[in-house]
Amino acid sequence: MIAHSAQSDVGRVRSVNEDSFLAEAPVFLVADGMGGHARGDAASRAVVETFRRHLEPGRPSSPEQVLDAIHSSNEAVRALSAEGEEGTAVAGTTLTGVALVDAGDGAGFHWMVFNIGDSRVYAWDGRSLEQLSVDHSAVQELVDAGLIRADEAERHPDRNVITRAIGADDVVDPDVWLIPATGRQVFLICSDGLSKEVDDERLAQILAGDTGHAAGLAGELVDAALEHGGRDNVTVIVVESELGPGDDDESTRDRPAPSSRADEDTTPRDGGGAHGDLPS
Repeated sequence: MIAHSAQSDVGRVRSVNEDSFLAEAPVFLVADGMGGHARGDAASRAVVETFRRHLEPGRPSSPEQVLDAIHSSNEAVRALSAEGEEGTAVAGTTLTGVALVDAGDGAGFHWMVFNIGDSRVYAWDGRSLEQLSVDHSAVQELVDAGLIRADEAERHPDRNVITRAIGADDVVDPDVWLIPATGRQVFLICSDGLSKEVDDERLAQILAGDTGHAAGLAGELVDAALEHGGRDNVTVIVVESELGPGDDDESTRDRPAPSSRADEDTTPRDGGGAHGDLPS
């Protein structure tokens, strides 16, 4: 079984939403575009369109297919920059998410976590929230080097400087992790419009209020970001999976489920919820 909710909002300050998301089992991703207005919007949309072309909805992919989609996304965004007028900002975007994959080693299905930039993937076990991805940012490098504390990073003048992005270089270097897909698992995927407005303690409180399925949680988290200022575009996907030996190939196919915000739509501007059985 898989359930999810997804929501995106322009926020209270920006005039254009440069975030895009894809929430179609078995892949869930958020892309936070950069380059100013239409440039960032086009970059994040290019990632979603590329993943849709490379991965088959409703069926687990292989890790190689996911990596190929990431590298092809980089090429697509690089092409956008090449088409732009001289002197315009280079198009770029973060990319983070999870995809259900079959590594082909007989070890069963895994969730493949991938990340480029400072959008995030968290895991929630019902009691604690753990950030799985590692920010590719200037302040994270300072934290890792012991030069500043994590709380100081939130106020540092370079807090918005990222060190890796889709479209920034000819070759992209994603971080990836493989997590066995077993039992009940919940993932929170978000742009920094959520993580920079709402601290981990508050995120955990909202997730702890879950009534048993993911539908509607994304909307609650977006609302929290808006209540705390909404200074950036904010996009959130909450994914809940429960997989076991009895699951079959029908399990990756989303089916409609209730939503607290809007009907399910994997375009960048709104969201909803869905659920379905999952494979084994």
